[in-house]
Amino acid sequence: MAVSSPTRSIRIGSRKSQLALVQTYWVQKELQRHHPQHQFDVETMSTQGDKILDVALAKIGDKGLFTKELEVAMEQNQVDLAVHSLKDLPTNLPTGLILGCVTERVDPADALVVNKKHLDKQLDTLPEGAVIGTSSLRRLAQLRHHFPHLTFKDVRGNVNTRLKKLDEGEYDAIILAVAGLQRLDMSDRIHQVIPSEISLHAVGQGALGIECREGDEEVLALLKVLEHEPTRDRCYAERAFLRELEGGCQVPIGVNTEIEGDTLTLTGMVASLDGQTLLKDTISGPRESAEQLGRDLANRLREAGAGEVLAAIFAQIERG
Repeated sequence: MAVSSPTRSIRIGSRKSQLALVQTYWVQKELQRHHPQHQFDVETMSTQGDKILDVALAKIGDKGLFTKELEVAMEQNQVDLAVHSLKDLPTNLPTGLILGCVTERVDPADALVVNKKHLDKQLDTLPEGAVIGTSSLRRLAQLRHHFPHLTFKDVRGNVNTRLKKLDEGEYDAIILAVAGLQRLDMSDRIHQVIPSEISLHAVGQGALGIECREGDEEVLALLKVLEHEPTRDRCYAERAFLRELEGGCQVPIGVNTEIEGDTLTLTGMVASLDGQTLLKDTISGPRESAEQLGRDLANRLREAGAGEVLAAIFAQIERG
């Protein structure tokens, strides 16, 4: 009588932050629901981005700032897959690792969260000199472009830490992702959803990216139940746009994507840190050519001067 081989236990890697765990436990629950014959376990670890909280993200560099430790764990066969906020996952992955799945996107927009003294205000009615907290150069550049009368200050830490600093009066308002607040059941803190005309969102924002080892066909097959094809195509276009511009997660590059039928429309933006220069363009084409659309739009913006803008930013960041 043949003895069946034991069912493989699948180990899921996650950062330790509250939002990361909420996202990871959702993935674990969904995988367990669809594949009850398997056991899915969560392994947590801290990344460099979680440990260094007193330095602006752009000054640390973004080569896997929130992903490297998880990737090393996969390479060393300590975990089988890792759950990321897709906006944190670099567009060029280490050899042997791939983006195995992109989940359905929730609202990718940015949100204005205000101190209680400004509950009667919106972005365009905040008083001159109001202090806005953001750790994102993308948000900073776009908001400086539209609201040069506001003052901007770096803010780091997890969502609860940032909200505490806001509520204690260190900031008049802060900018966070709508998706993160929704996933943490903090939608009541969203004072204003910032329209894309003012702030194009980050590449991959609102979606989860699940990374795994290339060639691990069992894990790849298990992940397919979580794949959302429209989100995947949108994010592939966005990531190709970012990759072609050789920009990283901490560079002022923003996007917006829509799908109607078989047509994908991608809008991309590159801005200078002071907000004085903001280059934006839009491209449409077949969904099946998502990555090519991203590359084509990047080249259009490069021809319009995006390369010079990005070179100046990289030089400015290196100078500190």
